[in-house]
Amino acid sequence: MAIYVREGKVIVRAPMRVPVRMVDSFVESKQTWIEKHIALWHKREEQRNDLDSGQLRKKLITFYKTQAKDIIEKRVSYYASLMSVHPSNIKIGSAKKRWASCSSTGRLIFSWRLMAASPDAIDYVIVHELAHLKHMNHSYRFWNVVSTVMPDWKSRRKELRLLQKRLYVEGWD
Repeated sequence: MAIYVREGKVIVRAPMRVPVRMVDSFVESKQTWIEKHIALWHKREEQRNDLDSGQLRKKLITFYKTQAKDIIEKRVSYYASLMSVHPSNIKIGSAKKRWASCSSTGRLIFSWRLMAASPDAIDYVIVHELAHLKHMNHSYRFWNVVSTVMPDWKSRRKELRLLQKRLYVEGWD
């Protein structure tokens, strides 16, 4: 004879020839085991429901922020050295409407949502923001700095714009 707990229900298997009173006695002898496994099943279901109700989203965002910090800081360091600029601070934020920003104090803020982009597109955003450390506008001189470091910046920007539209439609907020 065997007892299983599946989806919160107790399943008992016994050969056809075994009398019902023997099956009942077997089940009664396993009552503590049955209650323990039903309780474990309910606990797992509660945890699953907690994840479904926002916990999974929070964990994913934390994961993306950690990834963004690691990847972006390394790439900023590389391009900052190449461009001879020095950001005062690098932060990973949660902006929904922009990929990144640069303050007049040299602080760079990148959205964790940038992790949905390709490495080439991420590099474009980094170069774009670092160019603002030389020119805090989008003048010809600004775009000249970007072009010098990244001649194919237009195709990378186009990729980002397509991604942004897709994420907006999918509600990736």
